[in-house]
Amino acid sequence: MDRPLVVQKFGGSSVADADRIRRVARRIARERAAGCDLVVVVSAMGDTTDELLALAEAITDEPDARELDMLLATGEHQSATLVSMALHSLGAPAISLTGAQAGITTDGRYGRARIANVEPARIREELHRGNIVIVAGFQGQSAVAAGQAEITTLGRGGSDTTAVALAAALRADRCQIFTDVRGIYTADPRVVTTARQLPVIGYEEMLELAHQGAQVMQVRAVELAWVNDVVIEVLSSFEDAPGTVIREDPLVEQRNKVRGLAHDRNVAKVTVVAVPDRPGVARTLFDPLAAAGINVDMIVQNVGHGGATDLSFTVPRVELARAKKVLDPIVRELGARELTTDASVAKVSIVGAGLHNAPGYAARMFGTLADAGVNIEMISTSEVRITCMIAEAELSTALDALHGAFELAKPDPVDAAATGRAAG
Repeated sequence: MDRPLVVQKFGGSSVADADRIRRVARRIARERAAGCDLVVVVSAMGDTTDELLALAEAITDEPDARELDMLLATGEHQSATLVSMALHSLGAPAISLTGAQAGITTDGRYGRARIANVEPARIREELHRGNIVIVAGFQGQSAVAAGQAEITTLGRGGSDTTAVALAAALRADRCQIFTDVRGIYTADPRVVTTARQLPVIGYEEMLELAHQGAQVMQVRAVELAWVNDVVIEVLSSFEDAPGTVIREDPLVEQRNKVRGLAHDRNVAKVTVVAVPDRPGVARTLFDPLAAAGINVDMIVQNVGHGGATDLSFTVPRVELARAKKVLDPIVRELGARELTTDASVAKVSIVGAGLHNAPGYAARMFGTLADAGVNIEMISTSEVRITCMIAEAELSTALDALHGAFELAKPDPVDAAATGRAAG
């Protein structure tokens, strides 16, 4: 009988030092001894990626994109080999592979490549030989001119995407994401002390939480899981405890409408003051930002007066300097009065499937923030979320107030009923 195949991913905090690597190896070996074939994806150790970035920036203000990807990929290579060595020391057969050796091909964008295809023939061969396969996450290889293969990286959190893509290609029985928290919470438990772990969350809600700043899962990983119907278990690598399952949720209509809060500090507000109010101005501003790879999120245009209007939008805070450099000459050419920026803002969102069908939730959110003395600067919505931009200094106050107003600390009635049936 075929052994069940499990894909596991361990994040940087899980393999941050030698002791943690040995702990992870013991967990993997136990799973193997229980009768499973294993493909394990690992991130770089601890803050290795940040340290490599800092080293590159100490060499040059503008590192070459290709060379930067070559550098950053080494962090995951290091983790994969060390985990494999730790398994060898336990008597467990294992082999480490780079993303390219694992059969992951990507498009040609350095730093934020997207997976184009997975051909895991080498992985299957190694599993057939009885090996536990350790794959360096966050990376793949692209085919470029003259057939030359280039190392590419998948962006922050890319090891999640590696794991889900491999689980889909290998038709794994389980895909487990091990991190430093037990699962998905109603809010960041490091900020909101009353945050509650969710036993189950749907793909759509998880996707919005990830989009709006929840850092437990990468956005692209959730997208791939949804498209390929890969069920994900998010678990703690530091304790044996039930985690959160991400999957299609047939009970979504019976649950509380607001499932969780997300927040994002990596945001900055840009305002073009008194820009001419005529067709084509928005394209003139936003096309160059898109060409520079700068993502624009919330956009608000005021009602025009006297042939001019103010246009405000948000960009990632880490991209603010580049955005300003792109926009300064354009603003002058357009004849706008000035370009102002504010990096002291943050986003807070309520997320839940069916919010667009449920009247009163926007009003409750806005009223809660007003009662807490939190001013709203910008608003955006989708079918499953409402997002407000506020002062970053008021973020903790806003999260506590919203978590209480929507009673997110209380167990969902559907989950409480299920727990009661299980106990009975």
